[in-house]
Amino acid sequence: MEAPARDHDLVLFGATGFVGELIARYLADHAPPDLRVGLAGRSRGKLEAVRSKLPVAAHGWALIEADSDHPDSLAALAAGTRVLFTTVGPYAKYGLPVVKACARAGTHYGDLTGEVSFIREAIDRCDAMARTTGARIVHACGYDSVPSDLAALLLHRAAETDGAVGLTEVQLVARAKGGFSGGTIESMRGQLDGVRSDPALRFLAGDPYSLSPDRTADPATPQPKDLAWVGRAEDGLWTAPFIMASVNTRIVRRSNALQGWAYGRSLRYGEVMGTGRGPAGAVLAGATAFGLRAFGAALALPFTRKLLDRVLPSPGAGPSEAARRSGWFRSQVTASTQSGRRYRAIAAGPGDPGYAATAVMAGEAALSLALDGDRLPPAAGSLTPATALGDVLVERLRAAGHTYEVIPLT
Repeated sequence: MEAPARDHDLVLFGATGFVGELIARYLADHAPPDLRVGLAGRSRGKLEAVRSKLPVAAHGWALIEADSDHPDSLAALAAGTRVLFTTVGPYAKYGLPVVKACARAGTHYGDLTGEVSFIREAIDRCDAMARTTGARIVHACGYDSVPSDLAALLLHRAAETDGAVGLTEVQLVARAKGGFSGGTIESMRGQLDGVRSDPALRFLAGDPYSLSPDRTADPATPQPKDLAWVGRAEDGLWTAPFIMASVNTRIVRRSNALQGWAYGRSLRYGEVMGTGRGPAGAVLAGATAFGLRAFGAALALPFTRKLLDRVLPSPGAGPSEAARRSGWFRSQVTASTQSGRRYRAIAAGPGDPGYAATAVMAGEAALSLALDGDRLPPAAGSLTPATALGDVLVERLRAAGHTYEVIPLT
């Protein structure tokens, strides 16, 4: 571990939220006893309540009052820790001041955002500053977008080891069992409202290279459009739109660009949701596609949104413990290369992907930043899980019970 230079090694901001409490519990179970951890949020009373429910190892953790609406509190928060991980969302509403504070202070930062417009704004406003101060700003450290980003990295590693030329056609087929929390729903509302009201955000949402570090240097390779209805994978599996494809694909393309197009300038990367084979799979694909469109339309209309608000979970609520334990995720990523070699990567794990599994991903990402600085890729600025944490995070997640493997096909 690096020599202590600040009051804390790692602070979890938003520890009283639904996902924040899950990550706090994971850290309490897995952080080394000498790691100086703090819990931060607006209410000391709520922080005390969360800490009291954690294992004894966490009962000495510091409690820090901070508010996204008070820049001075964020400046002090960032200056007092080496790593700050935040779950305070929607990030488009509350996240940018936190990123700015960390970039200024040279504090490593992680979050769980799946909001493309927020990531773009954070890049534009904070990347240069973070590179100057040495801060690693790592977005999308949960189910958005760790499995996608690390699977693409491992496919590249396998092809490179075999001497195969760059990746070309790459498709992720996601299958999962999980639920939604009120915070996720609130984030979806915000993104829909922004795209509907702002032409610039609509353009950004449709741009496959919207998170590019240099839009003028992007390849001319056309990217597959996010699936809008029903499709079929090459192995006959029926597919439907994957709600997370809009951010995951952009993160993977940014990872490729940040590494000097190491995966290949001809990379075409897309994601879909697998629903099964045969008639049942086709019916489920159609129902999923229709349901996603209907849900989006209902959130966009004031009257139907009010009706949904009565039945959807409110911020701070989410799936039960039993539901979180019964969930799982499995992403199968098939890749072709220019030399004709083909590979398949599997990223999988137990637990509801957005909550139980995400707590593992976020916890291990935070611990990577706090404990493994000398083993991480030598990079700073606005990064991705693959470019900031890379093989270190793969190793940690494997040790935590997740699967990350690559199988040669031809």
